[in-house]
Amino acid sequence: MSTPRVFIVRHGETEWSLNGRHTGSTDIPLTANGEKRVLATGKALVGKDRLIVPSKLAHIYVSPRRRAQRTLELLNLAYKGQLPWEAHGEPFCEGQPCEAKIDVTEDIREWDYGDYEGITSPNIRELRKQQGLGSSWDIWRDGCPGGESPADITERLDRLIKEIREKWHAPVMGKQKGEGAKGDVLIVAHGHILRAFAQRWAGQSLHGGPTFLLEAGGVGTLSYEHHSIDEPAILLGGAFLVDIPEEKEKPN
Repeated sequence: MSTPRVFIVRHGETEWSLNGRHTGSTDIPLTANGEKRVLATGKALVGKDRLIVPSKLAHIYVSPRRRAQRTLELLNLAYKGQLPWEAHGEPFCEGQPCEAKIDVTEDIREWDYGDYEGITSPNIRELRKQQGLGSSWDIWRDGCPGGESPADITERLDRLIKEIREKWHAPVMGKQKGEGAKGDVLIVAHGHILRAFAQRWAGQSLHGGPTFLLEAGGVGTLSYEHHSIDEPAILLGGAFLVDIPEEKEKPN
């Protein structure tokens, strides 16, 4: 039976992701190496017999930031005519057949770091110490002054998760494979917001949930247990299994 999935893809490497600077609203490009790695990821993971099957995608959500949009351009999924923006550069990896609409949404933009934009975590802790706030800082607990709190992030992510489940997943949940159901969703965004998305998907509070890692250009998979919309889960194993076509019985 069919169980739809959400693929979360972090944008490729940037200069700031290399040196650990928090990048929220600052719109910087991928590095040349970052582009090469995303291209390789698309070729390895996207295709009719790969992890992400273009013909099974029902919808694609992308952050408004250039680095996320450029990542989608390189993933072997979209045609230039599908993009709701002008392509950010060459090469452009013309995708395989995929009818999914691409939706640019603020709900999946990166965490607003406010006063901590462009600063590394060690520098943030030093700054807080100078301000008399103590030397510890945990974004999942403390948020960012002048930016967003964990409650702000929870509100917008829960809104997006609700839309995905009601609009794209519930209608196809439990259908027999081969009935033409396509309910997979792709999200291309950023490190902190996608880690928070995974926590909220699994019903965990941001300050109490597990610590997830998602490297630049990395891909994660979320789904459900027991073909049930009420049992969201993070898919740790089996994500890269390829279905083997059933052999048709030969006539006698």
